[in-house]
Amino acid sequence: MKFTIAQDSRIGTRKYNQDRIGHWSAAQSMLMAVADGMGGHSNGEVAAQVTVDLLGRAFAQEAKPKLAEPERFLPRLIAASHAAILLEAQKRKMREAPRTVVVACLVQDGYAHWAHTGDCRFYLFRNGRIHARTRDHSIVQQLVDEGRIREEAVATHPDRNRLLQCLGGTTAPRIDTGSERLAMGDILLLCSDGLWGPLNQRQLVHSLLNRPLPVAIQELADLAEARAGGDCDNTSVVALRWQEEQVRTPDDGPRTVPYEELRTGVPDLTATDPEYLRMSDEDVEKAIDEIKAALRKNAPQR
Repeated sequence: MKFTIAQDSRIGTRKYNQDRIGHWSAAQSMLMAVADGMGGHSNGEVAAQVTVDLLGRAFAQEAKPKLAEPERFLPRLIAASHAAILLEAQKRKMREAPRTVVVACLVQDGYAHWAHTGDCRFYLFRNGRIHARTRDHSIVQQLVDEGRIREEAVATHPDRNRLLQCLGGTTAPRIDTGSERLAMGDILLLCSDGLWGPLNQRQLVHSLLNRPLPVAIQELADLAEARAGGDCDNTSVVALRWQEEQVRTPDDGPRTVPYEELRTGVPDLTATDPEYLRMSDEDVEKAIDEIKAALRKNAPQR
């Protein structure tokens, strides 16, 4: 696979950075993820770390040299992350489970497969425009979809932080998915709301079109911080520029579907039944032990 990748994560004006990002590569597959720990609940960074670490660990185990079922990998592992967060909260005897939102994208066999819950976003830029984008699981996104407010009003709306879906909550998360065959020059961008919130679509497209990818990502993070000012949130982004030719077919096109409509071997979940997941309890326990060790090593000084 031929691609360029760039990433950045900044604390902004917050006391802690509760975002977590990652990207992992195998011989014939690669994975990117951005998780934004929810600041309105304690220990959001724990939920984000659990999610990113579990995604990376499962990818390393299964992508040899690529995944057998790429379209099912992300919804399965995001659901497993929800269960792992609840289990971690139970083990730590937390009064409330930490929560996070997440977006992830898997690239394999010339296709991008993405999944998200919450308001971290995935963008696919093609030929100087936004070709595909996830829809936020939020109150303000509903208002936009209903035509009650304009897209430009989202960043300043008083309900902009009211989310409808997350990992670690009291109900099983809705996980929306999509896929698209990639073309030469496509840019895949995953980010937290700290990046997309202060910026408009024109600014995103302008930087990505006119700068090398690493320069564009730094420029966009700088601009997001500057525009947010004293209320700058954690700002995180991972982006990829695809550099392989691909023959397209007439029926190719982006398709985003709710998780419950995706044909998959993962049954419906409840918030307290991790044993229903395809990953075994032993696998989840082992992953959490590794995550706890990493969290102790990297825990911020409070």
